[in-house]
Amino acid sequence: MPDLLLELFSEEIPARMQEAAAKDLERLIVGALSDRGLMFDGAKAFSGPRRLALSVLGLPAKQPDVSEEKKGPRIGAPEKAIEGFLRSAGVTLDQCEKRNDGKGEFYVAVIARKGRATADVLAEVLPDVFAKLPWPKSMRFPGSIVRWVRPLHSILCTFDGEVVPFEFAGVKSGNTTLGHRFLSRGPIEVRRFEDYEEKLRKAHVILDTAERKEIILHEVKQKAFALGLELIEDEGLLNEVAGLAEWPIVLIGRIEDQFMDVPPEILQTSMRTHQKYFALRDPKTGKLANRFALVSNMVADDGGKEIVAGNERVLRARLSDAKFFWDQDRKRTLESRVDDLKNIVFHAKLGTQYERVERIEALAGEIAAKIGADVEKSRRAAHLCKADLTTGVVGEFPELQGVMGRYYALHDGEDAEVADAIRDHYKPQGPGDVVPASKVSIAVALADKLDQLVGFFGIDEKPTGSSDPYAIRRAALGLIRTVLERNLRISILRGEHARSLYSRVAKSIQDVRNRALLDPNRELIRNVSDQVGSERMAIALTQQLDPDATATKFLNNVSGLGVFIADRLKVALREKGTRHDLIDAVFSLGDEDDLVRLVARVEALQGFLKTEDGTNLLAGYKRAVNIVKAEEKKDGFEYAGLPETPTNAPLEEHDLATALQKIDSDIGLLINAEKFVEAMKLLAGLRKPVDAFFEKVRVNDEDKNIRANRLMLLSRLRATLHLVADFSKIEG
Repeated sequence: MPDLLLELFSEEIPARMQEAAAKDLERLIVGALSDRGLMFDGAKAFSGPRRLALSVLGLPAKQPDVSEEKKGPRIGAPEKAIEGFLRSAGVTLDQCEKRNDGKGEFYVAVIARKGRATADVLAEVLPDVFAKLPWPKSMRFPGSIVRWVRPLHSILCTFDGEVVPFEFAGVKSGNTTLGHRFLSRGPIEVRRFEDYEEKLRKAHVILDTAERKEIILHEVKQKAFALGLELIEDEGLLNEVAGLAEWPIVLIGRIEDQFMDVPPEILQTSMRTHQKYFALRDPKTGKLANRFALVSNMVADDGGKEIVAGNERVLRARLSDAKFFWDQDRKRTLESRVDDLKNIVFHAKLGTQYERVERIEALAGEIAAKIGADVEKSRRAAHLCKADLTTGVVGEFPELQGVMGRYYALHDGEDAEVADAIRDHYKPQGPGDVVPASKVSIAVALADKLDQLVGFFGIDEKPTGSSDPYAIRRAALGLIRTVLERNLRISILRGEHARSLYSRVAKSIQDVRNRALLDPNRELIRNVSDQVGSERMAIALTQQLDPDATATKFLNNVSGLGVFIADRLKVALREKGTRHDLIDAVFSLGDEDDLVRLVARVEALQGFLKTEDGTNLLAGYKRAVNIVKAEEKKDGFEYAGLPETPTNAPLEEHDLATALQKIDSDIGLLINAEKFVEAMKLLAGLRKPVDAFFEKVRVNDEDKNIRANRLMLLSRLRATLHLVADFSKIEG
């Protein structure tokens, strides 16, 4: 069957956009073909610095013929209704059939459509598909409404070896392309994918991104090994570099010795960010080597010597700047930089970084006392944790905040544990990052994230849909991972510690605001700004908060933080196979704000529900609850309290009442002792008496007192199970 070959050739496409664009092109074209009844054997998209390509295999030569029936009005219907039907169906009355559905005769239009040639369909749909490509950034062509990522030079489109004629953005389709910008000459004429890929390779273009990545990785490792070094793996950089070179050539350069006393993170970040170089290290010492690997898009006559020399000159200038910042930064201590944070606004409604540090310092001290960390070290680390934001290196390389703080702290003679906490308090920054290990680091990291969560919830800047500009979800997940992986017995769901700090601030702000409303010149703000610790924060909040944005509103907003963290907990546990409804079942009891305990209870509950006893008890619970709810609604009365089972009651009723009485006295002790598995085993003992009760006992007895007593017994069953979890939240 015929194949489709498509290539869009343009100026250099940003590397970060190439892979997504290729996937979007494939998705849109495959969807358009499927919508038009054109099935195929397979499709594969390709991307590179100057081209997007797509190969679709096994397309039919034409669309299949289709026959469509359209039901019309009944025979004898008003003339206008019949005319409207005929017009919409595109047929005459003579072409319609008459059919009977048992209620009368009606018209049916049978519309037969002949399939069009696939080439004609492609010429029609491809320009529309190109216009729909969702580029993150695009350019508008002069005199045209068409937008494209970069100036488009040519479109190659063949079907069964023949050109599919159409035009897009002023460019007409054809059967030619170009090879490497410098290593090839003249246009390349192609008919099908096989000769397209082969001719491009001869023109020094490797079409497949995966192959380019494999070549780069292999060559870097081989050349590093020859020098007794090894590559520092960097998947993100590999993906980017593979999108910059159509014919990748790996070369090795040298870092001058004068820069080797600069922290390796600075060297590596500078090489990666500005020059796209791979860093190498000595496998024996683990230290950064004075060599780097670069990927050239050119085969040089001198083996790349001039290319390497040029890159070394550029790197020298980059590292000279970095070394200058490093040397200058060390002339001041971190302590002397803390006051500079007063000039950096964290958020207009939450004050400066200095005020944030004050809150984090207080929080870190409280958390440290609870988790057994050194309180003074934790407070000291929190006091200094944001000071490196004022340094030259972090200004140049923002991704090194925290990392540089550690170096400066060690240079200033700070305790090593304090320095490590400054570095680690941002962790974890993603699912692949590790959580802090030291207790001092944990205290500061938790304080930083709690302050962030409580603050932004308080001013109602919560994540919405896919939008999360302040990384609130990441902070919550980092908080959860730290607590669970380090087995911390601390309450975080309500953020009480952070709330108490913000409560004082919010009330003071409201007082300043109310008084400032009577002072048009706002002189009073300066006089009372010490109540909130900052004139900047007072002015910002009194000017920007709505009239009803009081301290109470701030704290009410924060009250939703626990539910948000619980939702993030579901995300964190989902990969482990934990059911989200079981988290709801435990969390909704409202008495569990210790994540370690909560997860242990959920896991024990999940294990119990996988047993036959657990499954049957859940069914019995739901049956009991449904009966009680229905009767309470009918009677307008809540059946609660302790049932008084008469002596002449059936044995099954006595057995259930006795089992519930015993469990009520024991299960609370087991829960408090965190013996959740044992608590579930105790619940398993209810399975038989519950089954027997429903099998032998009639709940809605004719005697009103007996009926009421049995409904209260079922209500007590519900209450007993709710000591462990809210079983009504459990699905199934």
